[in-house]
Amino acid sequence: MTNVIALVEAGRRVEHHRPWPRAEVSAETWGRAVAELEAGRASLLGLWGEPSAVHMVLLDASNHDVGVISLTCADGRFPSVAARHAPADRLERTIRDLTGLVPDGARDDRPWLDHGRWRITRPLGAAEAKPSGGAGGYGFLAAEGESLHQIPVGPVHAGIIEPGHFRFTANGETVVRLEERLGYVHKGIEALMAGSDPAHAARLAGRLSGDSTVAFALAFCRALEAAWQIAVPERATWLRALMAELERLANHFGDIGAICNDASFAIMLAHCTMLRERVLRAAATCFGHRLMMDQVLPGGVAADLKPGGSDELRVLLAFARQTFPALVELYDRAASLQDRTVGTGRVTPSLVERFGCGGYVGRAAGRAFDARRAFRYPPYDRLLFEVPTLVEGDVNARIWIRIREVEQSLRLIDQLLSELPAGEVRGDVRAPGQTREGVAIVEGFRGDVLAWLRLDADGVVARCHLRDPSWFQWPLLEAAIDGNIVADFPLCNKSFNCSYSGHDL
Repeated sequence: MTNVIALVEAGRRVEHHRPWPRAEVSAETWGRAVAELEAGRASLLGLWGEPSAVHMVLLDASNHDVGVISLTCADGRFPSVAARHAPADRLERTIRDLTGLVPDGARDDRPWLDHGRWRITRPLGAAEAKPSGGAGGYGFLAAEGESLHQIPVGPVHAGIIEPGHFRFTANGETVVRLEERLGYVHKGIEALMAGSDPAHAARLAGRLSGDSTVAFALAFCRALEAAWQIAVPERATWLRALMAELERLANHFGDIGAICNDASFAIMLAHCTMLRERVLRAAATCFGHRLMMDQVLPGGVAADLKPGGSDELRVLLAFARQTFPALVELYDRAASLQDRTVGTGRVTPSLVERFGCGGYVGRAAGRAFDARRAFRYPPYDRLLFEVPTLVEGDVNARIWIRIREVEQSLRLIDQLLSELPAGEVRGDVRAPGQTREGVAIVEGFRGDVLAWLRLDADGVVARCHLRDPSWFQWPLLEAAIDGNIVADFPLCNKSFNCSYSGHDL
């Protein structure tokens, strides 16, 4: 029995929670789970709260077993996870903001998502009207030393990007501390989901972060289908994967060009933007929407591949395979560009492992975790692909991981088109008439996306929690810029390309 499963077995198993088990545990077992995280024998996949309980999803580091443990907070408090495992810090602060539950022993009691401007406090707990007085100040962490100065950047930026505040402390041009403040695009997605029918909740999930609309809708639907034991038609499963790989392809093309542009190498941006546009147009032709929004639904997909869609995608594959290698060679041979990316914004493998950081950020620093490979959810259990990894952990490595993932996505799309089965594209979605719970983890273009939900006996969503990969990537951006110059921050930031909207809920 693995460490994570042993923790679940130490508690009281919750019925009708699929596919991985959930158990209500004691404070002692909760503490043992924190010790497993602290020792590196488990990774934190999720941590969220309800009015009287907190839930934690754990990944066993040895064999990818997953378990969910829950702790009842009778007095509105729970033992802090972040006191011994730093990656839980912002998740705990969010629990306090949304539910009012207090983590005992936490090292940071500042609010996270709540900037003091909400009309109510604790919207997912004992909600109350916000006291008058407006927003208070936010105490950024201090840095001591001679000749230090602070540089505030944002939350409003000089571009069409989402808001986030970055507070630099620098010695001349060298950054000695970066602290982020996020939460500016909090939308209350999880509160909006409560009481929704599954189809509407899936639409909301797909709007948590628009560039990952397929990934979030897929995670939500797979969690619901696990809870209700819905059989998804095989063709629908393959079409979902096709959408997911197109989404990955479009975002990676865009990121590669944008990173190079932040190093003043605009020609890469121009060509990669063209490739991204070709992918988006192909997606619109095949599925009726450039981002494929609202195409993944409970039980399958909204519609079949449009007539001529396969031919359109094969033209796209041929164009990408003809064009992209020359761009890769251009990147690799541009000495001035390499000078900006190699060795810049490095994240150590040990820090990536500690935070359980996934996606291209984790794989660029040696963590070979990919939900498609780790959990082999269909149809990836029948497809051939590699999970590229590097160990340097710098901007250059994050670009090369994207390049290799582009190549793998092209390979996967080819297989999906060649072996696409016939049949229906949506199965029967019927509530079983009793409370059920489900959890799912899928691989988005940024990394692993988690969805957990509880459905009432009448078939509506009672509670849903969505976790973007950026929760465990944003903190590492602070570490990556340490010791670099201020002018390299845009380059580091774009190489991470964390989601503001996905993080802010």
